[in-house]
Amino acid sequence: MAFPLILLAFLVLCSSGYSQRSPSPGYYPSSRVPTSPFDREFRTLWGSQHQRTEQDVITLLLDKSSGSGFKSLRSYKSGYFGASIKLQSGYTAGVDTSLYLSNNQEHPGDHDEVDIEFLGTTPGKPYSLQTNVFVRGSGDRNVIGREMKFNLWFDPTQDFHHYAILWNPNQIVFYVDDVPIRTYDRKNEAIFPTRPMWLYGSIWDASDWATENGRIKADYRYQPFIAKYTNFKLAGCTAEGSSSCTPPSASPMGNRGLSQQQMGAMAWAQRNFLVYNYCHDPKRDHTQTPEC
Repeated sequence: MAFPLILLAFLVLCSSGYSQRSPSPGYYPSSRVPTSPFDREFRTLWGSQHQRTEQDVITLLLDKSSGSGFKSLRSYKSGYFGASIKLQSGYTAGVDTSLYLSNNQEHPGDHDEVDIEFLGTTPGKPYSLQTNVFVRGSGDRNVIGREMKFNLWFDPTQDFHHYAILWNPNQIVFYVDDVPIRTYDRKNEAIFPTRPMWLYGSIWDASDWATENGRIKADYRYQPFIAKYTNFKLAGCTAEGSSSCTPPSASPMGNRGLSQQQMGAMAWAQRNFLVYNYCHDPKRDHTQTPEC
């Protein structure tokens, strides 16, 4: 009976769309950064009644009354920022679960932001992982989003996976389990975030846009919606730190960009799982995104 059961499991895996394994990137920045206790690095920002801690796992909850969020105690000029996250299965349309850098409280209406966001879905459809970069803009001024959306090569509801942003003076790199999925290079200062930012995490109702451009909303018959975070990793140059501070490296090449093996892994991720690229959107005004 063992072989039929193994075959059945394989067929279920393939039918779910999670049949591919990622290639080795050859370099694992998460292994070079120690895990930081939540209480030492973060504080609850909002929705304290919708946040609970069990051992090293922080659970954020969203229901009809509120979501929840946290914020790092320190701001950074550069660094590596990651966490292992497990998402909720089932109906999660309209729900946004995020890990992001921002200075929106310091510069309201004129802020910088680097996002990893998981956009909720309906049963049978995959989550979208959206990466985004804002430079000096938000909803009450001129929004110039630089969104790239991915599906994933695994089910993010079945286990914890590590998601991270590496931001140094030359480049931003987005990672999934140490596989780089996107880079955003500093081509000129006007379109690259240079001001200090804090690390945030949150769960909130983004029904206006998150799922199929807002067509499908959050349905609170399925509440509470939850997201679990653990294995926080923060390392870098704080805003108050020495000017001689060196941020963590994105690759064995130092700050000279990704290695050839990492570039190959990123090409694999983009070839197989990239579902939206703002640079290729004919509806966008690309005079506002000269990096494209």
